[in-house]
Amino acid sequence: MTDQPVTLYDTTLRDGTQGENITLSLADKLRIARMLDEYGMPYIEGGWPGSNPKDIEFFKAARGMTWQTAKLAAFGSTRHRSNRAEDDPNLRELVAAETPVVTIFGKSWLLHVTEVLGATAAENLDMISDSVRFIVDRGRESVYDAEHFFDGYKADRDYALATLRAAREAGSRTLVLCDTNGGTLTEELLAIVGDVRGSLEADAAAPLVTWGIHTHNDAELAVANSMAAVMAGIRHVQATINGYGERCGNANMVSILANLALKTPHELIPAGGGALDGLTELARSVAEIANQKPDDYQPYVGRSAFAHKGGVHGAAVAKVERSYQHIDPTAVGNAGRLVVSELGGKANTRIRAEQLGHQLDDVDPKVLSELIKQLESEGAAFEGAEASFELLIRRHQAGYVAPFRIVDYTCLVEQRSGRELLAEATVKVEVDGEVLHTAADGNGPVNALDAALRKALRAFYPQLDSVHLIDYKVRILDGDAATAARTRVIIDSSDGTKEWSTMGSDTNIIAASATALADSLEYVIWKSGAELRRRDERHFTTAPAGR
Repeated sequence: MTDQPVTLYDTTLRDGTQGENITLSLADKLRIARMLDEYGMPYIEGGWPGSNPKDIEFFKAARGMTWQTAKLAAFGSTRHRSNRAEDDPNLRELVAAETPVVTIFGKSWLLHVTEVLGATAAENLDMISDSVRFIVDRGRESVYDAEHFFDGYKADRDYALATLRAAREAGSRTLVLCDTNGGTLTEELLAIVGDVRGSLEADAAAPLVTWGIHTHNDAELAVANSMAAVMAGIRHVQATINGYGERCGNANMVSILANLALKTPHELIPAGGGALDGLTELARSVAEIANQKPDDYQPYVGRSAFAHKGGVHGAAVAKVERSYQHIDPTAVGNAGRLVVSELGGKANTRIRAEQLGHQLDDVDPKVLSELIKQLESEGAAFEGAEASFELLIRRHQAGYVAPFRIVDYTCLVEQRSGRELLAEATVKVEVDGEVLHTAADGNGPVNALDAALRKALRAFYPQLDSVHLIDYKVRILDGDAATAARTRVIIDSSDGTKEWSTMGSDTNIIAASATALADSLEYVIWKSGAELRRRDERHFTTAPAGR
């Protein structure tokens, strides 16, 4: 049945939640399910209703939802060896979920049958047959997941094949080969898939089935093995968004979907790969809901997936965009960009400046590029701090006037007699010839300095009231220097609607932090068009500097 479309089956809501540090609330699961349905995913595995109350509640809520494209699947195991199918609590919960699809997993590896389940080989075959038949007899579409299939095949080929025959004869028409331990090499997987298909399809009066694949990433081959399986005639592919899953994760649905849609002639369900130009948004949205930082280096959808840093690369992309890109990034809703760094040339600097909305009419890109290389040799890094890069351009343009100047600052940290740590910062800031001297406490010296600096500047720029720091990252650049090492600080800030990143570098972490903080506030003053407006409630005002 190699002329069939390739059907995608998403397991994020079950397999994905088995990943370490990934927990989804009921509301989270419903949101992700809705997003997958709107994207066009044909199958969504919602969870295991026999394993926890949250999944029971999920399926209960799902019954009241209207599904545009997706068939919802409930997942569970074969019956317990001591139970009849009709009396097995797990199977009863699967039916009670009222989903059109039920996925049953059974054991393919005799190691698991005898040593994990404590069953005999014959008992396990009966457990598979009874469980699948119980589901099919109640009008559900049956998907059978042959757990640990590749390890089971290598241990006892004939028995592994017998488990598939048991599921097929009981009525399952989708048989999924699972590389549950994720250690099968691609060449080995292809040989096993070919033998399995050839053997079972040669059975007399064998009903047609759809072959499926379910891979894990323990050997970093999950996507490659899934793609290879499709080449070998597999037409049902299970995977999770962003590859979330147990241990090293599952096959990444995002990469598989994009590969199949953009690089193969296969017909897909969803048609055309779904809303492909929304793939980047889907991947990043699921990451945010799962409280995971989106992977900048993820193929197709990562922030760095189409970023060009090398000078030769940047110059080539400036002339012919596809010269260093395997697809048009807009096809998956992403964007190409040039990274400004010491490795780039004037082309990178000019094009990235233009992408950010700056025409270098009165700034020489070559001079700016050389300055960047000099600063990066001293520890700066603009590729993760584009607001600082924009300020660098701004400061070299004609007519630039700094909105403020830090005259001086002091940071004190004190801990005595085991009491709670105290941190205090004082700062003098000059704005339009007037100096404000103020202080603030914090839970550390950088926090105190941040509070004091904002307190001073908010007296002149009320628009800064909504600005706050959302992330603070420190990197030691020359660890061999120990406590005298040069430090790079990157600060992410937000005003509630947009975010930006700034950078500072120094052998003193407070000095590096002060530079990044000052850049952050100058950037938002500039970008928001904030006008100088003194507040009457200011305190600690001194005479203008020099008087």
